Amino acid sequence: MRLSVVLAVFNEENNLGDCLASVKEIADEIVIVDGGSNDRTVEIAKSYEAKIIETDNPPIFHINKQKALEKASFEWILQLDADERITPALSREIKKVIEMTSEELNDYEDKLPNKDLFLRHQKLVEERDGRVGDKEGELNAFFIPRRNFFLGKYLRYGGTYPDPAIRLVKKDKAFFPAKDVHEQMSVTGRVGWLQNYMLHIDSPTFSRYLKRNSKYIDLIAEQLKNTKVSKNPVNFIIFIFLKPIWWFLLTIIRHKGILDGWQGIVFSFFSALRFPRAYIRYLKGVKA
Repeated sequence: MRLSVVLAVFNEENNLGDCLASVKEIADEIVIVDGGSNDRTVEIAKSYEAKIIETDNPPIFHINKQKALEKASFEWILQLDADERITPALSREIKKVIEMTSEELNDYEDKLPNKDLFLRHQKLVEERDGRVGDKEGELNAFFIPRRNFFLGKYLRYGGTYPDPAIRLVKKDKAFFPAKDVHEQMSVTGRVGWLQNYMLHIDSPTFSRYLKRNSKYIDLIAEQLKNTKVSKNPVNFIIFIFLKPIWWFLLTIIRHKGILDGWQGIVFSFFSALRFPRAYIRYLKGVKA
């Protein structure tokens, strides 16, 4: 079975080479949708003989991710972000899984060592985003666990693992609605899990984290606007005080974020701040 690896990118010269190097042994084709990069991104993509589609860079980046999916040629597609890396163990698992029959896939899923942990986190995803995939049918997509790199350390606690993302899908069985920053892929059929994790070089520096976080907060503020969240004293108290305090204590204590050291504390603190910052931007219509 052949595999397409697809990415949507914009100014990713610092990430793209390592990402593509991590999949070169398993990719039968690489498809890159570039949103108008003005650095060496396209040059790096060409060095890996990628098929390149040049376009603009929309605010909801999932639009370009969907374009990349549509350009894939083969039955199985591995959709990645440029700051993700496929480990050798995950590469072997992907090659094994895409060669399995439907019956073999079902048996494989039933015997996953971390199945209980994965299903708990899938439940959290579905509580946030709605049902993922169908209850019945063939396994047409797979979550891949991620280990996130934050300020020099791969985080293990604070709710950061397994940080599931649907990455391995069958062609024409999954797509991005491209309406929401939080959205998962919409999948026809069931969604399973792979056992081995990928590496996510999310925030190697604090400046990169703040830049990415600010864009994320802008999108949350836009979501508040689109859903017409009431601008009243009750919601002010909820978003400015209650939500951030609740989130910080949840991640630091219940999810043991403190065990990740100072990086875990910083991550939980700024993660909690997204609630008041997004609500203030929503109220003012400008960046907080």
